[in-house]
Amino acid sequence: MSTTPRDPHRPVAHLRPPRNWINDPNGLVFHDGHYHVSYQYNPSGATHANMHWGHFRSPDLLTWEPLPIALSPNPDGVDADGCFSGNAVSDGDRLVAFYSAHREDRSPQHQPITCAVSHDGGNSFRPRGELLIPELPEGCTMYRDPYVWQDGDGWRMLVGAALADGRAAALLYDSPDLENWTYRGPFAARRPEPVGGTEEFTGDGWECPQYLPAADGPGALLFSTWTEPTGPQRVAVLIGEEHDGHFKAGPAVPADHGPDCYAPALLRAPGGRWLLWGWSWEARDEAWAVADGWAGVLTLPREIHVDDGTLRQQPATELLALRGEHAVHAEGVTDGPQRVDLGSVGRAFDLTARLEPTGNAGLRLLTTPDGSEYLDIRVDTDAGELVVDRDHASLDPRARGGSYRMPCPSGQPVELRVAVDHSIVEIFLITTGQVLTLRFYPTGQGPWRLEARSASGTRLGFAVDAWELHPLVIKEPSTGTAEPAPTSPSP
Repeated sequence: MSTTPRDPHRPVAHLRPPRNWINDPNGLVFHDGHYHVSYQYNPSGATHANMHWGHFRSPDLLTWEPLPIALSPNPDGVDADGCFSGNAVSDGDRLVAFYSAHREDRSPQHQPITCAVSHDGGNSFRPRGELLIPELPEGCTMYRDPYVWQDGDGWRMLVGAALADGRAAALLYDSPDLENWTYRGPFAARRPEPVGGTEEFTGDGWECPQYLPAADGPGALLFSTWTEPTGPQRVAVLIGEEHDGHFKAGPAVPADHGPDCYAPALLRAPGGRWLLWGWSWEARDEAWAVADGWAGVLTLPREIHVDDGTLRQQPATELLALRGEHAVHAEGVTDGPQRVDLGSVGRAFDLTARLEPTGNAGLRLLTTPDGSEYLDIRVDTDAGELVVDRDHASLDPRARGGSYRMPCPSGQPVELRVAVDHSIVEIFLITTGQVLTLRFYPTGQGPWRLEARSASGTRLGFAVDAWELHPLVIKEPSTGTAEPAPTSPSP
């Protein structure tokens, strides 16, 4: 079932195919002048099954070309029941994709590594046909999701794992040629521990490990936490330094403070820049997504680096070119409990805000004319947190609610960048470089409005600008085996 141009919840400035299920970003690589983004993909429906790798490429992060499906399960092969997550590297004139080979006759927690090679810029891949690393290290109770990167004249690989001794781990391999791999032991391994100030833990196993090395100072190890029996939980990061094949780091902290970002993946871009995409899953009943014919979306590409011991993220600079009409420009002061109408916005917009509150105050996005449906973004100065509340963000009971927080220093102006795109919002706290991603599903049909709000006895100084957000340009596929390009709905 194809989505229609009038689907009110389908994002337009976030990458995804026109229909069906997607999850983890895979195969992120810059090759031959293009950014390549693959992703877990079910070409047959909007549920998690039948995993392939879908594939886009772009010269500029704004215009994307659908390429033929990169990886497909071989019914008689090592990946008979799914080509699961991994990454890709550029090696001369070839692209090499590494991935988890899934078969139902193996333990679902044991997905050994294989690969496939492209010599034509990613238009076609030739599978290896056999396992690259046939024997798992002793004591692995979970094993999957390779991440390969070049290190000097050689190559290294991390694989997500859980160990029989109760630790979650990222396992380290190295190779001189991408063909022969030697196991070096755990790169990092920990028993479950709290993630920052949250109530969640680092998990029984780690999925999708990603390594951001640093020439000087600390680097970052990102991983997605997996716990039996609930499965995927959240994204965590360790900040530290490598010593003799082991990553020494401080306590785990959130890499995204929201409930709807998982399995982020890194791309090493030209000029020493690192980009990151994540998977934002649906926060609504599965039957609703299936009826609409699609589920899952990739986050905006984010520039990512470690500074002063902190992982910092911001939207990729190229995305400024998606800004259209300057819909809102407002500045002033409000004394609670007064509200200030800042103006109207469309369903996709890019907002910047400077907030100076003396107490509990912030912004409200009203999505129904009577104001009964709204998303709140506010500063809790007493707690030193930015709070995002979606309990009233949809009048449809099939949408999830919840209130989510990230640390926000008190006693100084709060600088925000907020990207809202139909059913996804990414909130970047520029002050600290932190980010919070969540999904919401407004039902209101009329114009959306922005308000500045403050609690009784609270003063809020504000400066807010918002621009309508243009859709990404999705080119017509150059081959009939690629997914057809969607009709872009208006912002």
